[in-house]
Amino acid sequence: MTKVIFITGGVMSGLGKGTVAASIAKILQFRGFAVSMVKCDPYLNVDAGTMNPVEHGENFVCEEIWEFNPARDFKFRIAEVDQDFGTYERFTGQCVHPSHNITSGQIYLSVILKERTGEFLGKTVQIIPHVTDEIKSRLKDILKEGKDFIIVEIGGTVGDIEGMPFLEAVRQLRIELGKENSVLIHVTYVPYLSTIQQLKTKPTQHSLRKLLESGLIPDIIIARSEVELNEDARQKIALFSGLSKESIISAPNLSIIYEIPLAFERQNLGDLLLKKLMLKPKRDPMPGISEWKKLVNMFRSANVEIKIALVGKYTKIVDSYISIIEALKHAGAHNSLKVTPVFVDAERVDEKKLMTFDGILLTPGFGVRAAEGMIQSAKIALEKNIPFLGICFGAQLATVAFARYIMKWEGANSTEIDPNTPYPVVDLLPGQRNVELMGGTMRLGAIKVRIIKNTILYKAYEKELIKERFRHRYHIIKKFADKMTTRGYKVNAYDTDGNIVGFEVEGHPYFVGVQWHPEFKSRPFSPSPVYLSFIGAIKRYRLNFRV
Repeated sequence: MTKVIFITGGVMSGLGKGTVAASIAKILQFRGFAVSMVKCDPYLNVDAGTMNPVEHGENFVCEEIWEFNPARDFKFRIAEVDQDFGTYERFTGQCVHPSHNITSGQIYLSVILKERTGEFLGKTVQIIPHVTDEIKSRLKDILKEGKDFIIVEIGGTVGDIEGMPFLEAVRQLRIELGKENSVLIHVTYVPYLSTIQQLKTKPTQHSLRKLLESGLIPDIIIARSEVELNEDARQKIALFSGLSKESIISAPNLSIIYEIPLAFERQNLGDLLLKKLMLKPKRDPMPGISEWKKLVNMFRSANVEIKIALVGKYTKIVDSYISIIEALKHAGAHNSLKVTPVFVDAERVDEKKLMTFDGILLTPGFGVRAAEGMIQSAKIALEKNIPFLGICFGAQLATVAFARYIMKWEGANSTEIDPNTPYPVVDLLPGQRNVELMGGTMRLGAIKVRIIKNTILYKAYEKELIKERFRHRYHIIKKFADKMTTRGYKVNAYDTDGNIVGFEVEGHPYFVGVQWHPEFKSRPFSPSPVYLSFIGAIKRYRLNFRV
């Protein structure tokens, strides 16, 4: 039978439950188990697609598109999910299906539509049992996939009103599964007061009380803190929770995120989980642990620093571009370089400051705000020979910069920014114009891409046909791209419909734009070819001109 590990969080959000969940998945993989990841998000959005990255972090895009059918005659296409799915994929190396992101919006929509279509046969529809049954039904569908484990992260914080139906569903499901088939892990915060050099467990005690009020008793507590949990703090938490000290796991801040599974291994968390679930490892975990140690040491030994400007619209929080940051670090480590990404607000671009960076990355986004600053940044990279990578919206605006400043097409733009531009080098395709349904023109999920030989991208991928993940509406228009080839603009990738999805600039040290999001498929043990190529070019550029 599939075992279930539920993960809840307490005290405050942002503790890194997603990283904890992914690290637990990794230590189970070390032992030969097949693991599936699930995230329950209490927000009322149906998916993450319409959420501002500044509020909730990046919108991660899955490989597949899920047709969500909340009731008969209703259908939604979902591929955009919570950012934690990026963490899951980077640690486990597995693609996660979008149906594994269960939101309150999906649950309530399903229940309401079923009520409207008469599926409850006149019953009074309530949170318990109808909403909780819907949550359990979704989780049971995932259990049918037959993996050894599913790890279910409950988003938000214990005590939040919107998360209560999920906690109640967990309580019920644990009873149905049986004591030996599930484990509840509570991730909590233990602040360190530097003024008195003490760890304080009182917030954890309050969080545990809230969890107990929900009818849930944790089997393991993972204590997040700035420093390693000392014996005194571990003893206090054990005493209050009624758990053994071995069930109190310390999760201090670490400079390399991929070291967390090793930190858990040092505290025997993997063996503890199997003991509680009455399982034995399917294989010796040491070979997997040894390989992971080599990976972490590669990141640790990369000590030559390069700084890359991430120019964008959503620079107020790090999580807005978390997959890009991680992809840069992956590629850096494999080039023996320590990459330091620096956010540059596209509404406040300083040319002199931008020229001090080793590379410029123009980030994804949507809408008019800050677009001119992003175009200006691409212009600087073009004119000053700074290695440049444009991702999605960034690639589109880099094309605009080339049209304006190399082709001298005054007023060139994307019709997303200026519908009346005389040179619409980026525009909707003709078939998109009559689609009125919101989101109906969005290209989502993994799509096949044809790479042109004798290009930078072909050298990066070493193959002609690839599959990458997309999230966009607007396209680089061929008739303008053809004219720009006379000045060095070179198309290097098409989709299978013949639309332009990648380009480079000849004669420049490195100026590449891609319409897809290569960061979503980058892994610490297998970096994205695009990011490897970009960092490799910066390495050569530094050696030739900077060092």
